[in-house]
Amino acid sequence: MGTADLPLDGLPLSGLKVLDFCWVAVGPMTTKYLAEYGATVLRVESHNRPETLRRAGPFAGGQAGINRSGYFANYNANKYGLSIDMSHPRAPELVLRIAKWADVVTENFTPGTMERWGLGYDELSAVNPGIILFSASMLGRGGPMQAQPGFGAVLSSLAGYTNIIGWPDRGPVNPYGAYTDFVCPKFAVAAILAAVDRQRRTGAGTHLDMSQLEASLHFGGPMLLDCAVNGREPELVGNRHPAAAPHGAYPCAPDANGESDRWIAIAVFTDGQWAALRDLMAADGIADAASGEFRTFRVRKAHEDKLDGIIAGWTSRHDRHALMQRLQSAGIPAGVVNDTRDLFDDAQLQHRNHFTWLNHPEMGDYATDYSETRLSDTPGRLNRPAPLLGQDTRQALTEIVGLTESEYESLAAGGVLE
Repeated sequence: MGTADLPLDGLPLSGLKVLDFCWVAVGPMTTKYLAEYGATVLRVESHNRPETLRRAGPFAGGQAGINRSGYFANYNANKYGLSIDMSHPRAPELVLRIAKWADVVTENFTPGTMERWGLGYDELSAVNPGIILFSASMLGRGGPMQAQPGFGAVLSSLAGYTNIIGWPDRGPVNPYGAYTDFVCPKFAVAAILAAVDRQRRTGAGTHLDMSQLEASLHFGGPMLLDCAVNGREPELVGNRHPAAAPHGAYPCAPDANGESDRWIAIAVFTDGQWAALRDLMAADGIADAASGEFRTFRVRKAHEDKLDGIIAGWTSRHDRHALMQRLQSAGIPAGVVNDTRDLFDDAQLQHRNHFTWLNHPEMGDYATDYSETRLSDTPGRLNRPAPLLGQDTRQALTEIVGLTESEYESLAAGGVLE
């Protein structure tokens, strides 16, 4: 597949050149934003140590394979795939050659990995003074715990989120998936683009050192403030909220197609919203809700178990979508609890073309998602599937970076290129 297959002209990051060493989730998610908006992203991998996500399901057709991971494919669209044996003594020389071409180098290894290869910021900036090196790690560089190993689930625990998720009568649980991996890329992209702006205005390079722990603490601001100011630790409360009652997810009737285990989320923050909910339930014959027992927030909060039981008995008689419309029309915050299939059928996501389908040479058609931002004049494009392992090594090094055929053949024959 040639470079003509990926038209980048007119996109806001067209012309930005990225050498990408990122792996797993937070790094590839970050560079996917750049690739979607026009950057040329050369993604370095190795057959000797395949990227972790390539070995993570779900796999196309339920068949495991190094090129069949939907997880990997979703976060690596629009990128070119190079395979370099980084343990080869000539590999650093090749990477420094590519660094002369690049504007940005990205990596999220354990701190010190790039330096051990002879590819730290000092070495990169020596061959390209304007280079931007983006380094993301668990806890940031320096300090007694810089080499702390782990993935997003570990970071969720270190950031305190595991301590606040769960029910009072059970142990704490992690957020679904690698929570911090999904929030940190937003900060990472902003930092990289700021460095690119500075680079273009001044020619100066930058080493960005991102602590994923510190970036994720941002979302725990209220609990951190409550502890710092009031000395109060949050408690496990399940789906409940300190300023709302009722507040939770409630069962609904099976869908028209017979699908069961359907739910709706309802959040009542004001007495006016409660009065509207009470009237809807009363209209359906739920007399318990019409009593004065729950007229104030304090009373509702004191009897939440009883109130939740009454509401669940009511919601379980209704179709979730029809009930959501009734609740929202009455001014009550409510939303159906979607599963993955529902997201592909969601009319709003379809209207915004959030999901697009790409044709992968081994997986066939697969879905990937666009970024959540729409630029009116220069919308992003995803029109190239995630690469097979090493599929673009020759093209990337000769056509894009500018190595001669003889240079390429020397590297390939010497075992630098896999």
